[in-house]
Amino acid sequence: MQNRPSAAELLESLAELLEGTLLPALPPALHHRARVGANLARVLSREVTLGPEAHRREIELLAAVPDGDEQALWQALTEVVRADLAIAKPGYDSWEGE
Repeated sequence: MQNRPSAAELLESLAELLEGTLLPALPPALHHRARVGANLARVLSREVTLGPEAHRREIELLAAVPDGDEQALWQALTEVVRADLAIAKPGYDSWEGE
């Protein structure tokens, strides 16, 4: 049984505090720092939530690549990077460009 709120929920609350409450009260020279702090809290929240499964999947994908199969390796690495982007920069993980 896990205590509530979870680490991810606490980090999201911290991000909301920094952006919603503190940012408007801070002098303009500190706005960027408050936004950076909020973003870091959100990245950590996603890491706590998504990170363990992404790590497990990365090991699984890379272990399944046959020796010398560059196409399979490329596909595995693409999926690994997409999972990392889902944590670090959501939205970028769905990019289909070149």
